[in-house]
Parts: sequence; C-alpha cells; structure tokens
Amino acid sequence: MSAVLHPAAEDGLDLGAVERIAVLRANGLGDFIFALPALRALRLRFPDAQLVLLGKPWHKRFLTGRGPVVDDVVALPPITGVGVPPEQGAREDPRAIDACIAGLRERRFDLAFQMHGGGRYSNPFIGQIGARHSFGLHTPDALRLERSVPYMRLQNERLRLLEVAALAGAHTRELDPRLPVLVRDEVALESVLRLPNAPLAVLNPGATDPRRRWPPARFARIGDALAAAGAAVVVQGDASERVLTAAVVAAMTRPAIDVGGRLSLDGLAALLGHACIVVGNDSGPLHLAQAVGAATVGLYWLVNLVVSGPPTAQRRRVAWSVTSDCPVCGRDNVAVRCEHDPCFVDDITEDEVLTLTLDLWEQERRDRAARGAVA
Repeated sequence: MSAVLHPAAEDGLDLGAVERIAVLRANGLGDFIFALPALRALRLRFPDAQLVLLGKPWHKRFLTGRGPVVDDVVALPPITGVGVPPEQGAREDPRAIDACIAGLRERRFDLAFQMHGGGRYSNPFIGQIGARHSFGLHTPDALRLERSVPYMRLQNERLRLLEVAALAGAHTRELDPRLPVLVRDEVALESVLRLPNAPLAVLNPGATDPRRRWPPARFARIGDALAAAGAAVVVQGDASERVLTAAVVAAMTRPAIDVGGRLSLDGLAALLGHACIVVGNDSGPLHLAQAVGAATVGLYWLVNLVVSGPPTAQRRRVAWSVTSDCPVCGRDNVAVRCEHDPCFVDDITEDEVLTLTLDLWEQERRDRAARGAVA
C-alpha cells in the first residue's frame, strides 16, 4: 500500500506520510452507524491509508467484505471502559489485553482516533498503542490526547465524531452515508423468510433501554394501518425481544409476520434494505435501517433525539417525548438516570405516529413509482 504525504492540516499540524489509521469505536450497532460519516471523512482525506476499526467481535463478523467502510477490524478483548461499560465491569484477561496492545503497536499506526466516548478509560488505551498522532474526545477528568475536543453529553453523535475527524483535516458532506447490503445478507434473510409479494413495512418495538420502548399495543395500531394501506408487515426484534414482537402481532387485527429472534445481523440488514418504511424506537435496528436506505419513523425520548436523531429530513420522520421526570420516583432524568425503568416515551400518541407514518408511506410509494420501482 503506497504512502501519501499530506500537507499540513488546517491548523498547522504536519501529519507526514499516513499509511495506517486506527479508529476506536467498540460499542453497539447504533453507535457504529453514527460513526459512518466520520469514517467516510477519514476515507476521503486519506484514500490510500489502511483504515482499521478497533471494535468488538460482531464488528469483525458484520463488516468483513462490506466494501469500503473499513479495511480491517481488530476485535478487542473485554476491557473496562473500552468495549465494556465501567458500571458493568469487564472480566479482564490481562494476558489477552497485553497481547492485543502489543499487536496494535506492531502495526505502527500513523494516526489513532478515539471515537468511543469521554476518554477516561479510552484515551489511556489509545495512548498505549503507539500511534504517531492521536485525536479524540475528553471529559474534564480525562487524559487529553494530542488533539482533542470536549465531550459534551447533549450533542448529536454524528456531528461529535465528525468534529474529531476534522482535527486531522478530514471532512465530508455526506451526513447519511450508506452501508452496502451483501449477497450473504440476502442469503441469510432467505433462510428465514420468503419476502411477501407486497411493499414491506417493518416494525421494531424493541430497544436496549426499556425506557425507550413504546407500548406494543400502539405499534399494533400502526401495523394495522400500514396493512390496510397495502403493506406486508414484518415485526422484528432480537432474541431478548421475542415477547415484544409476539405482543405486537397478537394485538394486531390484520396479519403480520413475526421474525423476533430469528434473524442474524446480516439477515436484518437485508430485511431493512427491502423495507419501504421502518417504524421503530430509537435503537440499533432503526439506525441500521437508515444506513441501508429505508425510510424511517423514529420514536425518541427528547434527550436521545438530541444525541441520536437523524441528520437529514427528506426520508426521516421523528416523534419525541418531552418527559423528563421519572413516572415512578419523580426524579429528573435528563442529567442523572434513576434506578427505575418505566416507559419514558408514553406521551407520544398513536395519532401522531400514525400521521407521520402514513404520510411517509405515501411519499415512498409515489417516489418508488416515479423511479419505476416495483410497488
């Protein structure tokens, strides 16, 4: 791979020859989707450099062969604060961690980007891999890397990571870059589901945080309305969400297909790529749907809308809750999370989501017809 000598960055930083770049982003599906614009910016700025994601095993499985997103993935072992939230604690294997760091040092990265969080744990980790230049985020109590920007909790995550990439002179106008859907994704989907001969609508009633889950009965009404409008409705969730997907289908008065717990991540990418519209809670699948090209209606708690809301509006609709106090204990949860898990999006009404959904559904049908797509 040939090296490219880049001129000094806009503020005078001379990066020299850049052949290898490490990006730390070892978290969940939605978090990875938020990093796509920043990864695209780095690809444009350093087109001949090897771009290596420091992530989790699922990243390696999912991203292998997935085009130009990254060139390689290093799956990190469990490390507290780096892939495993500090409050959960990691069952660390010191020998595995040492071997991982030694392997990363041997790669001799020219640039390393900490796009993982506030930096209390992740910045010292980045410091250990020996890159010539380091860039990232910092909270007031975190070690600062060579170039760093403050980590502000209430900031759109995509813009936050683009700001980190810009520290090295990397920019892009693509705020919503696409992930390719592969042949293996289609094969994985076909092993579980034969696609109906009708435009597809997907409902996603799950979310990692139970406070972000809109009630299943309300999703059922949206599903019925979409079915009445001519959609084949599929309700999806992971293995832990089978009760939710089953509850939505059971509450519907029209037929729907329940694939809760049946799809791999590859199969899910294919399903969402075929969808005319996806309606779901703020979650990894909702953000994946946006990345593979589906039109989406997202349901957000107001704080999460600020951080993870979509950056574009043409094929995105959002409904949001303004609840700030816990319905159980009354504590304000904007700055500090209480120990309870009630629904914080209960004040989003069925009628609001129904209006957004049917308007976007009709827009997509018209646009597909104009493009000559099969409807």
